[in-house]
Amino acid sequence: MSARPAAPNASPAAAPADAPAWVPRVVQFMEEAIPFNAFLGVKVDHLAAGVCVLRLPWRAELVGDPFRPAVHGGVSATLIDTAGGAACFSLLERPTDRVSTVDMRVDYLRPGAGADLFCRGRVIRMGNRVAVTHMELFCGGLDTAEGPIATGSGVYNVLRKGDRS
Repeated sequence: MSARPAAPNASPAAAPADAPAWVPRVVQFMEEAIPFNAFLGVKVDHLAAGVCVLRLPWRAELVGDPFRPAVHGGVSATLIDTAGGAACFSLLERPTDRVSTVDMRVDYLRPGAGADLFCRGRVIRMGNRVAVTHMELFCGGLDTAEGPIATGSGVYNVLRKGDRS
């Protein structure tokens, strides 16, 4: 596992000095090269082989239920999908390899609002063509006493260099 995906003509994002060389490229790809992630302000807080933690800084525009208030379910689903995808991208072997979502399930456990959202994704199995992930979404920090506000699982198509699909 030497090279990792990077957006074309993109400069790597800053990363700790001891991070593997591929980390800045995946961070930059997730934060800047995917327009929807950049629009939302998604940040990669942690990235290691098979594990990703995303953070979405809180702002009032993320509310989907103004009476509670509670974060919009689409925002939760987006973070869950993106964390699973980023965890998969961290295991790819070549910059030309890709993953795309095939199936995703989100279980909304309780409302969350008013604090940064954190989503941890981890790869359960990375096969030659299919990857399986598990994600947890928290409000206010990882592993809060209240537990996650949502959990998810994802299945991703893995397209490796030289594949015809």
